Amino acid sequence: MLNLFISPGACAMASHIALEEAGAEHQTTVIDLRQGQQKTPEYLAVNPAGATPALQTDQGVITQNAAILAWVAQTWPEKKLAPVDDVFQFARFNSFNGFLASSLHPALGRLLFSRPPLEGEAKDQATDLALAKLQLVEDHLLEGPWVFGSAYTLSDGYLSVFTRWARQAGLLDSDRFPKLSAHLDAVQARPAVVRMLAAEGLSPV
Repeated sequence: MLNLFISPGACAMASHIALEEAGAEHQTTVIDLRQGQQKTPEYLAVNPAGATPALQTDQGVITQNAAILAWVAQTWPEKKLAPVDDVFQFARFNSFNGFLASSLHPALGRLLFSRPPLEGEAKDQATDLALAKLQLVEDHLLEGPWVFGSAYTLSDGYLSVFTRWARQAGLLDSDRFPKLSAHLDAVQARPAVVRMLAAEGLSPV
């Protein structure tokens, strides 16, 4: 059985959503990031990078949300969770996920999770950068109602991780980000996401 290593509320929610959307038989193992469980020898044997998510499969371990989402979409093509039969559109799917991983996630992560917390000018600069990344998605990358228009893909679940963080932090103003706000509400209403939240002991925000 697939085993997904997660930390509730962290970015591994994207991979957890993907498995739920695919209807894949799986189990989850919680890694407490705050307690440093990602640095234990047992977990480093799974993922030497010491980060979640990590997905144990029959063939080995896959790390990084973007890679796991592509694997899930290609493993269950009948679920139509990504345009895997169109080379160009699948590249767009991977490109968007790469942007989330390399641009939006670091910007929000630095603002929200730096230890010690950012203060003063450093916090102001980090806030401006995070809002600018969200604005880019709002204005140019989110076609609506889903990321790529009328069809839901696993990119939608991935994006919702970060808009969830932003809403919790008071950054997702619905007047400034109407499309992102509506998108998060729509993702959180999906049965697969409801199941993911319940499994992680979380509630919609």
